[in-house]
Amino acid sequence: MSVSGTGRGRALAGTALVILALVPGPARADLRMCNQTASKVGISLGYRDPQGWVTEGWWDVAPKACETLLKGSLAARFYYVFAVDYTRGGEWSGRSLMCTKDREFTIRGVEDCLARGFDRNGFYEVDTGEQKSWTIQLTDPNQPAAPAP
Repeated sequence: MSVSGTGRGRALAGTALVILALVPGPARADLRMCNQTASKVGISLGYRDPQGWVTEGWWDVAPKACETLLKGSLAARFYYVFAVDYTRGGEWSGRSLMCTKDREFTIRGVEDCLARGFDRNGFYEVDTGEQKSWTIQLTDPNQPAAPAP
């Protein structure tokens, strides 16, 4: 099953946010998110496990901080991220539609989100290239690239 569709097209509240770099992580095997912006962000993650699609959230990541989203060697090549800028508004999103909730969640399946009482958001795809460890860098366009921690 593939996850695709059109995003909700929510406008960024005055700030265009972009993903500047997706880089392999440190020697330790984890999936990490580094927030290189001046804003507090909320992260939700989607991935496929042996039982099917799963979405989880929310990880709150402080400005200029990193958070481990998954511990251990990565089991999949593709992961999906939807992030919200709590400070300035806006989001990092994509075209892969998955289920979320306003509060902490783990949701199985990506179909019929609204009918099942969940929200539906567009996640962007992260291709880890089958690496066992990966760090995702979130930045805004006014910030120069930072090296991976």
